[in-house]
Amino acid sequence: MIQQYREGTSVVHRMGAGPKLVLLAALALLLSAYPHDAGSVAVALVGVCGLFLLARVGLRTLGGEIWRLRWLVLVLGTALWFFASPLTAWISAARVIALVLLASLLTITTRMGDLLAVLYRGLGPLRRVGVDVDAVAMTLSLTLTMIPVVASFADAVRDAHRARGVALGVRGVVPLMVRTLRHADEVGDALAARGLA
Repeated sequence: MIQQYREGTSVVHRMGAGPKLVLLAALALLLSAYPHDAGSVAVALVGVCGLFLLARVGLRTLGGEIWRLRWLVLVLGTALWFFASPLTAWISAARVIALVLLASLLTITTRMGDLLAVLYRGLGPLRRVGVDVDAVAMTLSLTLTMIPVVASFADAVRDAHRARGVALGVRGVVPLMVRTLRHADEVGDALAARGLA
């Protein structure tokens, strides 16, 4: 598993993992539930980018996170452009970018151990109804960290195709799936070796 955390002394870094998780979850819920128009979704996206600046992780990091989303945005935006409307394409693509950027900000400014501890405490009461809290917390933390990992695999596949002078197209899906599944096996083996799987 690739650790996304980057040391820092910003307000966002110093905020406790619990309050940060609650705040970012509330922002994500608001982003998803609020009926946006073109202007409000732009303001929301700028606000999320502002959180990256507040976290002082640098414009390069913000740009890298946005760049990783380009194919997702392109496919989603193009499909919605043709099948719905340009406005729907913009609102949906901006929402997705903002939501993934929030998840990235959480993993960049929060140690995974701290995040896991908060998830264990928050999900603790569900043990009474038979929920395996350890499995749920691990699944959530792995999901948050795997999004940027798979995006970096996609970048590597694209770069390899470009170096060979081959157009990416559908052929890029197979190597991406192979790398992703191989990585999932490695993570599973590491978890098993630690007695967590």
